[in-house]
Amino acid sequence: MDKTNYIKIAEERYREDKGFSYEDFEVGVTIEHVPGRTITMTDNIWQSLIAMNQHPLHIENVFAEKTEFGKILVSSLVTFNIINGMTVYTISQKTIANLGWDKVRLTAPVFVGDTLFAETKIIDKRESKSRKNQGIVKVLTYGKNQNNIKVIEFERTMLIPKKER
Repeated sequence: MDKTNYIKIAEERYREDKGFSYEDFEVGVTIEHVPGRTITMTDNIWQSLIAMNQHPLHIENVFAEKTEFGKILVSSLVTFNIINGMTVYTISQKTIANLGWDKVRLTAPVFVGDTLFAETKIIDKRESKSRKNQGIVKVLTYGKNQNNIKVIEFERTMLIPKKER
């Protein structure tokens, strides 16, 4: 058994160890997140309404059919949530605190039935000045559709623990 991604917690017992610690982040490296995610009407309507986004372009066929899109447009918050969520396993599973999202850009529309894919480039890291066992990491995440068209991009800054020594 390859135990690379596991922590031994007792004799013959291991726990999954998901996500990067501070030392694992290398500036310039890009991570492709899998699997992709196909957006459903349920995803769009439920998440739109949970977020109190009642714009009919996201929840009403009759209205959406009369717009330049000709059909329901997936809410940008749905797109953001799904792409950001796709990064958690590796990028932020161990995060102590999200410090912010910056430069969010929506670069192409997303429709029900599109399949989204995410990738994240590590763009900066530094040790925390006030927390000796933690560091600050900044990443740039892209979301692309099944046609490799970029639909969203954003920067994210996180407080990440260092490996225990």
